[in-house]
Amino acid sequence: MINTIAFKTWDNLLHTYVDDVGRVNYRRWKAESADVLRQWLENLADVDLVGVDTDWRLALWLNVYNAIAIAQVIEVYPIASISPKVLGIPNWLSFLEFFTRSNSIIGGKKYSLNQIEHGILRREFAEPRIHFALVCAAVGCPLLRRGAYFPESVRTQLEADANRFIHNPDKVKYDAGKKRLYLSKIFKWYGEDFVKAAGSVAGYVGGYLGADVVMGDECAIVFLPYDWNLNRVED
Repeated sequence: MINTIAFKTWDNLLHTYVDDVGRVNYRRWKAESADVLRQWLENLADVDLVGVDTDWRLALWLNVYNAIAIAQVIEVYPIASISPKVLGIPNWLSFLEFFTRSNSIIGGKKYSLNQIEHGILRREFAEPRIHFALVCAAVGCPLLRRGAYFPESVRTQLEADANRFIHNPDKVKYDAGKKRLYLSKIFKWYGEDFVKAAGSVAGYVGGYLGADVVMGDECAIVFLPYDWNLNRVED
């Protein structure tokens, strides 16, 4: 059975190596605590999730996703981005492998980032706010929380994440004069999740921005460029 202690190591690492705006000091983390993160993930190989309630599972998988993403960056750091376009790699193989390689064992099964996101989190929880919590180490992602998700507070934490993301003008902007809603491509890639929750993407965002956002056909949606640069503290 998982308990709160299982999240404390990850919580401490985030408090140590992530700043207040979600940037990660990968250089220090790799030099000082790469083995701590690796061991924390390895300790979850035999974790028993039978009988664990929904919020325990939700907190666990959010933490595990972000931890795996960080671990994969640390493994190859220093890099400037996970995108091959930035790195000059001639194909997308390494980029795809970042999300698709199943190299982390959780509860006796191997998982990739994609399997955790699409096969567990999106399928089992019907919780669109996960898209404001999952961080793939890019600037365009949500800001990495400086602390772990905990079962007793995970829904409140997700609501705070949603508010922070939607009220960040780098991710969401509404031009009332032009009736244009500028959105992170996260709302494009996972649009169906927001439509299920609120009837439309604009309706979902409008629930956070307020009544000034024009809904329906009157509001044109423009998707912002996605920044694949690493969410790092500059060395």
